[in-house]
Amino acid sequence: MEQTQRGERILEVAGELLLAWGYRRVTIDEIARRAKVGKGTVYLHWKTKDALLLAVVVNAKAQSLRHQLDRMRADPLEVLASRMMCGLYRDYLADPVLRAVQTDDSDILGRLNDTAKQELAELMTYGDHVLRRHLQVLRTHGLVREDVTVAHQHYAMMAVAAGFFMTEALGTGAPDSPVAPAAPEERIDILAHTLRGALEFPVAPDPDAAASAARRALAAATAAAPEIIALYEHLEERSSQEMRRQLRD
Repeated sequence: MEQTQRGERILEVAGELLLAWGYRRVTIDEIARRAKVGKGTVYLHWKTKDALLLAVVVNAKAQSLRHQLDRMRADPLEVLASRMMCGLYRDYLADPVLRAVQTDDSDILGRLNDTAKQELAELMTYGDHVLRRHLQVLRTHGLVREDVTVAHQHYAMMAVAAGFFMTEALGTGAPDSPVAPAAPEERIDILAHTLRGALEFPVAPDPDAAASAARRALAAATAAAPEIIALYEHLEERSSQEMRRQLRD
């Protein structure tokens, strides 16, 4: 087994055990056994258990970022604030590691979330900078409202998203919940509607006006997309650097 494939397998098994057992019960011995490698091989890739499990978290975030970039490259309208956050929400619903991280699930993560906040502080700060710059670019192209500051829009965007994430964690997004719609796509539509109301522009009631507005939005998003994609490509590289930092040189 090549070194890269071996590292990927170790990372995959570590993620599976983290979700099944939680941080406290996971051991390097069990990861090695299930990955069919020696314990020493695990330590050739990661210095400590914390470094390995932190890499699981970073990898989940990096995969979501890659999906986000793929969506933006395929459709420039995905750079809109509401569309981007709905894509991230879909990733969140599909990935239990992301759900654990976003909801600070102590049963799964133990002290790992505190470790992540310390170890990844610089990366998280840079991610906030990227999102704020993203909103500034959208504003330049007339794709978000200008009646509040970018800082307030940034806060509103994160607060709304966090509310949707935590609603899932509290169980009100479960299929048998009397509160939330059962279908994930319905919840995603509600998120999109909420963010459009907070950040973007209302849809014109007249069909002709709506179609004209849609054409203008597509043209503006197409113009804005290269700069916004470049921002997230740089963030992706920073994430890759963090993964490499966790590896033993």
